[in-house]
Amino acid sequence: MDKSVDNKINQLHPSKILDEMGISWNDDIEKKTSSLYKKVSSVIPDIEWPFFAPYIEAINILKKEKNATILAHNYQTPEIFHCVSDVRGDSLQLAKEATKVDSDIIIQCGVYFMAETSKILNMDKKIIIPSLDAGCSLAASITGQDVIDLKRENPGIPVVTYVNSSADVKAETDICCTSSNALEVVNSLDSDKIIFIPDEYLAMNIAKDTKKEIIMWKGRCEVHEEFTVDEIREYRENEPGVKIIAHPECAPEVVDEADFSGSTSAMINWVKTNQPYKVLMVTECSMSDNVSVETPNVNFVRPCNLCPHMKEISLEKILASLWYETHEVIIDHDIAKRALNSVNRMINL
Repeated sequence: MDKSVDNKINQLHPSKILDEMGISWNDDIEKKTSSLYKKVSSVIPDIEWPFFAPYIEAINILKKEKNATILAHNYQTPEIFHCVSDVRGDSLQLAKEATKVDSDIIIQCGVYFMAETSKILNMDKKIIIPSLDAGCSLAASITGQDVIDLKRENPGIPVVTYVNSSADVKAETDICCTSSNALEVVNSLDSDKIIFIPDEYLAMNIAKDTKKEIIMWKGRCEVHEEFTVDEIREYRENEPGVKIIAHPECAPEVVDEADFSGSTSAMINWVKTNQPYKVLMVTECSMSDNVSVETPNVNFVRPCNLCPHMKEISLEKILASLWYETHEVIIDHDIAKRALNSVNRMINL
């Protein structure tokens, strides 16, 4: 990933693009964006809207002119998730939906491995990520060479790779999985032992529910590993009646303490279906903001664990990436082909 282009974009000041497009905060922009603000007013203070609105208007104009589709992960902030994105969901949902859109450009508002996965499934499309600093502690914990070494140390044992991983890691694996289908994928393999990478906590949570021996890698999500069982119990004590739902990237004892555990999409569906009076979503806190917009009768207790990598994506950088069409995600064709095989095995399963 060449950050020289990223630095250049930072120097060009996206506000100048607004000037070039003749867009600024005024009565006309306020009127044009009023319906969007009404939707997110519960989570975005009105004092911030005059800054967001011109960028939102410019992005929505530009993406039509350039035939672009914006994909937004559940962890993106509300002004991105609800006001400029066309497709929303978890990482695999976004990549699969990207295969269905008829666009010249796809803007991936998420972290880099998500953009890679979208590219793997859409090699003929131009995939752009607004910032090259949108990395991931979990994906960065392992390389393709690490997987090769693991297989050499454990000959004949199949490798299951969580989709939160880089393209070169997916290329060296037998089959991918998501947090929602990981157990199903593991149990589908004809082997008593499974190498599961890179998320150690997800592997531990799977190991509780399968008879197979799981060989783990010590990768962790820096957001989810911060949650502790003492913290969860304190919330229960201080928030009577609260329902607690946790992502399986959390430690096993945290998951055990929760009322429900599932992927980001599963957590969202649980809240929408059950409509609890009060809920604590044990995951990245922007997701609570996004879900609360669509579930106004639910009270959200918000432990504010932010992903610094997700927050590298901003309206300013989205506008710049659309205007200059940077930074395009490029993957070696051989790596992409082998990575696609492991993703397709999961999809076919």
